[in-house]
Amino acid sequence: MKTIAVVAVQGAFIEHEKIFQQLGCKTIQLRQASDLCKNFDALVLPGGESTVQGKLLRELGMFDTLKQQIVDGLPVFATCAGAILLAKTVANDQCCHFRTLDITINRNGYGRQLSSFYHVGEFGDITGVPMSFIRAPRITDVGKDVTVLSRCNGEVTAVRANTQWAMTFHPELSADIRCHELFWQNI
Repeated sequence: MKTIAVVAVQGAFIEHEKIFQQLGCKTIQLRQASDLCKNFDALVLPGGESTVQGKLLRELGMFDTLKQQIVDGLPVFATCAGAILLAKTVANDQCCHFRTLDITINRNGYGRQLSSFYHVGEFGDITGVPMSFIRAPRITDVGKDVTVLSRCNGEVTAVRANTQWAMTFHPELSADIRCHELFWQNI
């Protein structure tokens, strides 16, 4: 049985846990540095507030270890704020975090909370995927080794590079578990 570790310092981590449990995975929460000693097969970086998450990961002594695990190939499923944490460049913010995924991203790329929206689109080969964009970041550039998994109105909304998956929407906020399932099948 695969174990999925969910960063649980801030954001929508419980929703991810429930979905992976539905898929038959064991889940654990990462709340402090000692949790990183547990065995796990993949990592979830949930939506929430990227600046707060990055700050807490550093303060809790988790940042450097997680970054090294990601660099070493740990599969990562990142949504919204999680995508910002992975991004090599955050165009409208001087604060970058892991910098392990060759994308450029803009925080709140579609506008403030009132500009949040819903879309149904494709994710890889999956059609009809519900996508909630809540204060969503916008991916403005992707590196040559990055595969685009999803677009909305021509804009890149999900990418994959090796073991890192990043979405600007929140798949955990719908009853559709196919995005999580596709990731799980590929780890």
